[in-house]
Amino acid sequence: MERNKTSGYTTPVKSAISGSARKIKDNAADWHNLMLKWETCNNTGFDAANKIVNLKISTKSYNEMLLDNTLSTNDGMDKDKVELENCCTELLDNLQNMEHILVRMEKLSSTLKGVCELEAYQCSRNVSKPILFHTWPTTLFYETSIKMSEMYKKEMSLKRTIAGHIAHTSDQDLLMVYLSCWLYQPYIENSIKVLLEGMLLETGHRPL
Repeated sequence: MERNKTSGYTTPVKSAISGSARKIKDNAADWHNLMLKWETCNNTGFDAANKIVNLKISTKSYNEMLLDNTLSTNDGMDKDKVELENCCTELLDNLQNMEHILVRMEKLSSTLKGVCELEAYQCSRNVSKPILFHTWPTTLFYETSIKMSEMYKKEMSLKRTIAGHIAHTSDQDLLMVYLSCWLYQPYIENSIKVLLEGMLLETGHRPL
């Protein structure tokens, strides 16, 4: 199975604005960059998972040949076990990197929540809430961030499950399901691209 190739993006450029608008604009750029890092980690993790699956399949075939007396020794088995352990370590290290990215994504949502709460306090005396960019109210940035972080949170839970079971599964069909789920990330909906682009357009990172 070939890993999914992601198209390149230009990193958004931060401009000279201040206050809540500055925080929101920086937040949009950070979302963009964290999503790119996640995709890089996802591909790296897939490579490790793919190695594990290949080793599991080859080991199963090797054991079947031993049972059929096609082979008489266990030459190479120790080497495969070491390689499997290395691949598992690689996958778990990559999973930890994705955990860190998720934490940073959730902090972005917390930052936007704080901006919304500050704005609500400042506008509590019948003062209309400002539109800091083009058309989005501040609350929409927070709602968008929450939607995106929830997708990644669910996907992270799935990846933990895959990482915890893939090296202990002998069923080839199930192994391929694990690989497919890791690669195609079912909990990260296609709509996330629209959400991110909307945020980047609204904050001026993309030309209207």
